Amino acid sequence: MIDKIRSADSSRVRALNAVGDRWRALPKWQRAIGILAVVAILYYLPLLGIPGLTWLRTDSIAGGNNWAGVLFVCAIYVLVAIGLNVVVGLAGLLDLGYIGFFAIGAYSVALFGSVNSPVVKWIQQEFDLPPTWAVTWAICLFIAIVLTMVSGVLLGWPTLRLRGDYLAIVTLGFGEIIRIVARNAQGVTNGPQGISAIPGPEGPPSVDNKVFGLIDAKPWYWLAITFVLIMVFLVRRLEHSRVGRAWLAVREDEDAAAVMGVYPFKFKLWAFAIGAALGGLSGFLFGSRNAFIDPTQFNANLSILFVAMVVVGGSGNMIGVSLGAVLLAYLPERFRDFADYRWLVFGLAMVLVMILRPQGLIPSRRRAREFKDRAAEAEEAPAHA
Repeated sequence: MIDKIRSADSSRVRALNAVGDRWRALPKWQRAIGILAVVAILYYLPLLGIPGLTWLRTDSIAGGNNWAGVLFVCAIYVLVAIGLNVVVGLAGLLDLGYIGFFAIGAYSVALFGSVNSPVVKWIQQEFDLPPTWAVTWAICLFIAIVLTMVSGVLLGWPTLRLRGDYLAIVTLGFGEIIRIVARNAQGVTNGPQGISAIPGPEGPPSVDNKVFGLIDAKPWYWLAITFVLIMVFLVRRLEHSRVGRAWLAVREDEDAAAVMGVYPFKFKLWAFAIGAALGGLSGFLFGSRNAFIDPTQFNANLSILFVAMVVVGGSGNMIGVSLGAVLLAYLPERFRDFADYRWLVFGLAMVLVMILRPQGLIPSRRRAREFKDRAAEAEEAPAHA
């Protein structure tokens, strides 16, 4: 039975590859129209009212969350998956502590998101910027990206000489350290009580907020999806640059890459820093939208879920990891009718995916070839024995 399913899966892989080949063979203007159509659909999703597709909305489910709010979480998770894919999918580094960068980004806007913040005041005076909430929020965005990049470098500098499981354990410890520090540093982070009234582009949540309030999540989703599209473009350009090719070389064989003139440590550090910046950006948006954060929101389980997005979607393929992020954010809400059993159904679905499609839902071509070669070797081994 499993062999039949895998055979059908191989046929689907060939069909997907054929679709990809047809897409790349299209003229540039046709591809541009296709991309614009996808972007238009993404911005239309919060207003989804097409007959036959309204069942996708989660606000019709008993106890379901606001549909636009679920879409916002999906966009945040996609941003996380794109950043983690740089580290795991492109550079081949197993990072189980990505939640630490997510938390740093969230606490950046919580701690510095005030017009009375000394750091924000100094930046405004140095660059002669008006003391408005929008400017303050933009400055906090810059601070969050800088802090998470620095954190990525500080974490990577002593640990990236480790490989495999050892690196995974160290990064997992980093994520827990950030959470414990946030819980115990009461004078800075307010400890377990958390930080409330975190400002957005229009300041702290209040009735005066005309666009970015707490009730209507549509503007927040549109803001998040804009950041996602910008980051997709930038990471895609980076992936096809010299840096991206160096990451792939290091992932395939670090020693061979070093012999060919690629300095593995430098490019792994680049991957950590860029992935951390994207994690900080997603955490920044998360904190601004929720207007409240506390240490319990940044636990190891969420970090494992971030890695699962990349693995389930297809490590190394940006479309695949984005699909994985959307599914892992959306399916728990879709199964809300099952109440306590929805996580059981969700877990069983993940197990089935890993058994029947270990390379991910939409893997990169290189990774798909790796799994195909391993399967062929496993079939040949009994015959030679």
